[in-house]
This record gives sequence, C-alpha cells and structure tokens, in this order.
Amino acid sequence: MTAFVDFHDVWLAYNDELQAAGQYAVEDINLKVGEGEFIAIVGPSGCGKSTFMKLATGLKRPSKGTVIIGGQEVTGPLKITGMSFQAPSLLPWRTTLANVMLPLEIVEPYRSNFRAKKAEYEAKARALLKSVGLAGYEDKFPWQLSGGMQQRASICRALVHEPKMLLLDEPFGALDAFTREELWCALRDLQAQQKFNVILVTHDLRESVFLADTVYVMSKSPGRFVVRREIDLPRPRDLEITYTPEFTAIVHELRGYIGAMRKSGAEVAQ
Repeated sequence: MTAFVDFHDVWLAYNDELQAAGQYAVEDINLKVGEGEFIAIVGPSGCGKSTFMKLATGLKRPSKGTVIIGGQEVTGPLKITGMSFQAPSLLPWRTTLANVMLPLEIVEPYRSNFRAKKAEYEAKARALLKSVGLAGYEDKFPWQLSGGMQQRASICRALVHEPKMLLLDEPFGALDAFTREELWCALRDLQAQQKFNVILVTHDLRESVFLADTVYVMSKSPGRFVVRREIDLPRPRDLEITYTPEFTAIVHELRGYIGAMRKSGAEVAQ
C-alpha cells in the first residue's frame, strides 16, 4: 500500500526546554493511512489527539521524525486539507453561502479565478449545501441557524475547495444525539461520494466505530498509539448497525482499552 499519510517515528515537544527535559506531547508516532481511508483517533482527555492534528495539518513540525502527506514532507501549513472543529466558527456577518465560499476566495488556484468563475463556484457551494440538507438556507446568517445546521455549513466550507483530506476535531461533540447521528450520515455520504481521506478526533466511541475504517487508541500523555483496530463492518453502514451485537462488541472493546489506561496509566498491548 502506498500511504497517503505517513508518520515515521514522530515526536513533538512544544518548545526546546521541554524537549531538553524529555517532556513530549506525543512520542513514537508511526502511522500509515491509505488513500481514501477514514481513520478515527480516540483516547483519554489530554492524550495528545489535538497535537496529532496540528502535526497532520502542518501547523506544528515534529521535534523528531517525519510527516509525509500526499508524497510530500510536511514543512508548513498544508493546502490540500480542510478542517472542521467543535465550534463551527462561521463568520457572523456572512451568509451561509458566503461562509461556505470563503476558501474559494483565499485558496489557490480558486482565488485567482474567483471573479471570473464566481457563478460556477457559487453553484458548487449551493450543490454542497443541498447535499447536507441546507437548500433554502443559503441566504441565512449563522445566528439564524441551529447548531447542527451551523456544523453542516462548517463541513461544507471545509470541503468546497475539494481537499484531499478532511481533518475533524470533535466536530459533533456539542450537538444533541439525534443531530449528531444525522451528521454522521451526512459525512458518511459525502466521503463515499468524494473519497477524500478523513482523520477524525473524537471522544465518542460509537461515532468512531460507525464512521471509520480504522480506529486508533492513544495512550495518556505523552500520547502514542497503543491499539489499532480495523472496523470490519460492511459499508455502506446505516444507523441500525449501531444496535447490533457486532457493533456493540467493538465499542466495548475500545472502551475497555481506554478504561484500563485511565485506571492504571499502564500501556495497553497492541
């Protein structure tokens, strides 16, 4: 397998003093992710999941080791990724449509063509909004949308420039259970259509098992991957699968790994 994401022996300390003292936020991260693969990262709070995301986006460079994405070593912020976080962070003075189109105004090659191709870009953004159930809300402002609608718009904004990889950091954590499940299905469908890579950081084990091809469990800080669990449930998955014994068994297995770490602080065997 040619890896689309390749972390090789990656360690990160947040400054030189911490590195000199041997205090790393994440250590010994080795990871290969195939093209179009959906992975989820779970683990106890403060284990380094968000630090891993900063490495994957190029916002942080490793203290040791290399990060290669799309065949290129990551030396700065990546242009081939889209990001969505727990807070939708839509700009309150822009409509839903204008918020979604923002990357097309600032990311090349779209930026150079924005005026000439504005109608084409607008049609693309409208189609994306329609695909997540937001047709008719294009001219609403963020304060006129529910939390779930804002998060749908945020995901559309992250995907409108057709990134090769989508990075999601607790994107559905603040939503009620029904809205969260609706958004799982919206994300499932978008990823099945467009085949982009996804790295999802979540505390929700059901979410990780429902969406991902592979789930990685991180240890307590300093974070390292201690379990790699392939999710061998057939696709396409619908919500009924979350009530099956096979699904529940995987969730319990992952919960067991995290529970053991919380109790003992000891590493879990892979």
